Amino acid sequence: MRKYMMAALGGTVAGVLLATQVAGPLIAQEQQRSKSVYEQLDLFGDIFERIRAQYVEEVETDKLIEAAINGMLTSLDPHSSYLPPDDFDDMQVQTRGEFGGLGIEVTQEEGFVKVVSPMDGTPADAAGIQSGDFITHVNGESVLGLTLDQAVDMMRGPVGSEILITVVREGTPEPFDVSIVRDTIKLVAARSRVVGNTVVVRLTTFNDQTFSGLKEGLEKEIKALGGEDKINGVVLDLRNNPGGLLTQAIQVSDAFLDKGEIVSTRGRAAGDGERFNATPGDLIDGKPMVVLINGGSASASEIVAGALQDHRRAIVVGTKSFGKGSVQTVIPLRGEGAMRLTTARYYTPSGRSIQALGVAPDIVVNQPPVKPAVPEEEESPAASAARNRSEADLRGVLSNDSMTEDEKKQLEADRARAEDSAKLRDEDYQLAYAVDILKGLSAIEVKP
Repeated sequence: MRKYMMAALGGTVAGVLLATQVAGPLIAQEQQRSKSVYEQLDLFGDIFERIRAQYVEEVETDKLIEAAINGMLTSLDPHSSYLPPDDFDDMQVQTRGEFGGLGIEVTQEEGFVKVVSPMDGTPADAAGIQSGDFITHVNGESVLGLTLDQAVDMMRGPVGSEILITVVREGTPEPFDVSIVRDTIKLVAARSRVVGNTVVVRLTTFNDQTFSGLKEGLEKEIKALGGEDKINGVVLDLRNNPGGLLTQAIQVSDAFLDKGEIVSTRGRAAGDGERFNATPGDLIDGKPMVVLINGGSASASEIVAGALQDHRRAIVVGTKSFGKGSVQTVIPLRGEGAMRLTTARYYTPSGRSIQALGVAPDIVVNQPPVKPAVPEEEESPAASAARNRSEADLRGVLSNDSMTEDEKKQLEADRARAEDSAKLRDEDYQLAYAVDILKGLSAIEVKP
């Protein structure tokens, strides 16, 4: 019995020694860490007071604090920042689809402002601003050394006022100036049209109107073609779509998926992640799809493209996307401002992160640069007629007795659609390629 008591006592002593040897240093480390944090805060207070007392000009206390907060956030990554009350209000207005400005989505790279994408139908789009352009000067003043928010503030101004930006573009040897007139930006989140027997839906952003616009556009165009059995597929055009609301990206993906994961997010702690799954129902009942992306497709666009690609629901065509695979949470703060903080990464259904990598298309198709119109020598009517002659133009030609008049009219209508598709290649090569893929798929009989 004495042995057991001694053993128990020995265990207790060992436990005390272990706790002293392990917990003691941990407590000391934590205390040292806390001491270091308070020392750093004291240092900040010293610098703050020295600036207020001795800087060559009087500075506003609020501006100093705001700059310190923003500096802390922007040092983390390009997407974390402080939103003063006015900027927070602007951001909330943008998600509703109408705001004032140039119409470009930007980020910061190597100290300069980089264009993620121009928005369709905006002053920047009309001025020829392209995805990947770098903006180095605004009205002759360099943006180097400014935070992204400060650079964006320089580009803001009254509707109708003019701004001169200096652009550096890959493949262009010298920087060049672009004059843009600011305007009210009214974003139409979804536009739809028919090309041949293909429904093309262009999504320009992911705001509160995106999913409803997508659904209405599909229903309208399918009805115009005479029903779902008359279409050969859908092209979802996400080129130069800078992203937006995660909830809308999930709804758009779910519109074409019946089941399975759409996207998952993983934060710093194990319990911070979320997973979003598709619900039954496909707006086009499994019809073939092509998704178009390019270097201006970012964030929410990449969620949609990645989900449809991983589930083999769509063929992704174009060029590699932007590669923004992080989630920003907007946290309201006292004083009516807010903090935009990167809180998670998002992952496609196969578990891949596209952060800094982007979505790689299944078929890489580059968009040829637009060539300036060059006047062509006018062809004489006789030469044109000779070049386009066929069997049907020969004198005494035999008639075709295998087709009815209605069938001949249908053939002519099909030819006209094919010629329209050929013309589309000159206007938008990537879109024409996507339409041709769906046309080719519809020509093949798929056996059950």
